Amino acid sequence: MQPLIDNARTFGQRPEEFAQLASGQSPQVLFITCSDSRVVPALITGARPGQLFELRTAGNIVPPYASQQPTGEAATIEYAVEVLGVRDIVVCGHSHCGAVGALVRGDDLDAVPAVRDWLGHAADEPPSDDPADPTVEGGVQHHVLAQLLRLRSYPCVERGLAAGRLTLHGWYYEVHTGGVRAHRADTDRFEAL
Repeated sequence: MQPLIDNARTFGQRPEEFAQLASGQSPQVLFITCSDSRVVPALITGARPGQLFELRTAGNIVPPYASQQPTGEAATIEYAVEVLGVRDIVVCGHSHCGAVGALVRGDDLDAVPAVRDWLGHAADEPPSDDPADPTVEGGVQHHVLAQLLRLRSYPCVERGLAAGRLTLHGWYYEVHTGGVRAHRADTDRFEAL
């Protein structure tokens, strides 16, 4: 913890670098990814403060849209699209994902009921990967596509897509190499950016 505190102490000693951020934000991308500490959107993309609007959830799950019981995730998506006017939404899954791995393996999560119930929001169960493969690559990639499909059911996303002012992207990040692959609709494969 101490190195983090030390950096936080010196971080604010460069106010000239941050002064313009006080006037507001206008990110072009909503980046939805996992809460996993190994996935750092700004590091992956090279984004500076104000360039990415982030939504991080366990397993990068986009829960079902329910207007009668709004969620923090739905509010974040709606705000990004309707208020900030993001042009792109990226759903980025990652290798070695504990959440997707638990779904793929059918792990008993009774000891962590909140996690179990949250993972119940996954759009559908990812296909089983080779149980010896810790990357759960196939399951994660399938899961990313399922979350993209789920996003399309959000009214603000549906309107943005219909108007041609919004584009969805599915990414797969390899924590062990730093490589990023994007889903290509024409080949239905995740390929290097």
